Amino acid sequence: MPIIKFIKEQKEIEVPEGANLRKEAIKAGVNVHQGINGFGAGLNKFANCHGFGQCGTCRVKITKGMENASRMGMVEKLRFKVPIPTPVTPGGVDPLPCLAYVGNEETMRLACQVKVMGDIEVETGPELDLFGENFFS
Repeated sequence: MPIIKFIKEQKEIEVPEGANLRKEAIKAGVNVHQGINGFGAGLNKFANCHGFGQCGTCRVKITKGMENASRMGMVEKLRFKVPIPTPVTPGGVDPLPCLAYVGNEETMRLACQVKVMGDIEVETGPELDLFGENFFS
């Protein structure tokens, strides 16, 4: 059975093959709805799309074992690449998942859309670089 290692939480869990990353994290007491650099994590725990890939609050970095995660589907690709309207987000459009994806294309995923097929290491609530490294240069 695959093992998911949550880096920040220092927690490892064994899951059945094909298990949903978000559901297994919640069962293990890991909050994947972290908000913006930790801000809003408590609110996002309840104000999210509940696994439909619409809000982007469950974005995680898969630091090891990306080959053991399911491929990115259309819903996830759209969420990361297009700031689409969503009923969950106040104002209707949330550009943050798009900003989080830039520079992390190889590792960023939505936990609600990932099926675990083998061992992976996950960083929950990855930092969001809102302005870029050279914004003020």
